[in-house]
Amino acid sequence: MPDLEQKSQNDFMVEKIKVKPVNKKKLIRRTLITISMAIIFGMVACVTFLVLEPVISNWLNPEEEPQVEIVAFPEDREEMSPEEMLAENLPTESPSPSPSPEPDAEEAPEETQTPVEIGEEQIQKILDRVVLDLDGYKELYGALGGYAESLRRYMVTVTALTSNIDWLDSVQESKNQCSGVIVNENGMELLILADYSAIGSAERLVLTFYDDSQAEAQIKQVNAETNLAVLSVPLENLSEGIKAEEALPIVQFGYSGGRSLAGTPVVVMGSPMGTANSVGYGMITASTTVLSGTDRNYRLILTDIPGSQNASGVIFDLQGQMLGVITNNKTGSDMRNLIAAYGITELQKTVEKMSNAALIAYLGINGGDVPKEANLEFGVPYGAYVEEVDMDSPAMQEGIQRGDVITGMDDKSISNFNMYSNILMQMEPGQVVTVTVMRQAQDEYKEMEFSVELGGVN
Repeated sequence: MPDLEQKSQNDFMVEKIKVKPVNKKKLIRRTLITISMAIIFGMVACVTFLVLEPVISNWLNPEEEPQVEIVAFPEDREEMSPEEMLAENLPTESPSPSPSPEPDAEEAPEETQTPVEIGEEQIQKILDRVVLDLDGYKELYGALGGYAESLRRYMVTVTALTSNIDWLDSVQESKNQCSGVIVNENGMELLILADYSAIGSAERLVLTFYDDSQAEAQIKQVNAETNLAVLSVPLENLSEGIKAEEALPIVQFGYSGGRSLAGTPVVVMGSPMGTANSVGYGMITASTTVLSGTDRNYRLILTDIPGSQNASGVIFDLQGQMLGVITNNKTGSDMRNLIAAYGITELQKTVEKMSNAALIAYLGINGGDVPKEANLEFGVPYGAYVEEVDMDSPAMQEGIQRGDVITGMDDKSISNFNMYSNILMQMEPGQVVTVTVMRQAQDEYKEMEFSVELGGVN
């Protein structure tokens, strides 16, 4: 009995452990999940590194990014008279060498150089030496041809491309061309002034430069009143030949204001004959015509150079300066085929605004100068005479009327219409200004002030 009880107790304490069978399918599934998660984690890590690496590098080593510079043209300067040009081009005799000073000699005071003055007799003697035979004409036109060739670096052919669908649903690309001129750069873009009427409906604009390289351009700003546009091309898209030059081929502005330019010899470049890279020679016949515009007037330069009614391009003087931008349909019916242009001096501030893609401050008047006779006989004060007021313009909304004379804006006095235009061009759309006008009341003019918020136009 004791043995049986001991045996039963021992049996109670014996435990048999069985090994759990391995589930191979579950093990394989977990292994595949682990490998997949590792691959996904690695891919996410790679993508994250590629995205954040430039940011971290720029943060640790910041680089200066190119900034768009504000475009500003130099102030206008008066044109030299023909006598001054002739004096500037006269050969000067080399002075004879001066004797060496004695050791004890005192230094002589420096002589001031007196300006060269040329009389009519001297000019006539110089002209008498010019022989106008056949060889002389060959030499003259050869020199003009070489001079025109040197100006081509400033010119650009603008090709406007537009896709059309014909009757058979085939896509055809149509082309239209005009000429532009390189007017400036802003540190990131090259800026080209061109005729907008030829490119307004284009889908793509392709520029061809003087070295036959091409680049696509975008319209930066358009001026509705002059129908001109400024196009932009990234500097990095220019050809290596142009970028390798010491300076970009930017045209120099001449002076079209002041005295009459009649008689000035000029060269027209671009597409004056309706064909790209055409050229014409002649002279300015008149420059006193004024084209009235809203808030500013433009000078019209007329030439004796026959050309196309679809002409585009610019006028150069013989000093390599641009005097005007060719325009169409601004002359009388009897002069339709003669090249005419906007004077660049009167156009300069507008081009500057367009180059910066900025709106132009708008008051909304058409006007002109007060003649001296009107001031003396009728007591009309000097200023910007208001001939017309645009409908719903800021000027009309605040009560400025036809016949008023604007004599000041804020703290700046105005004595003529050109001064009014220049002052307004320096202001910004949305700016509130105090406009001082003189208005006729019975037999005298009385001063009035208007607070006007300026509008903005292209």
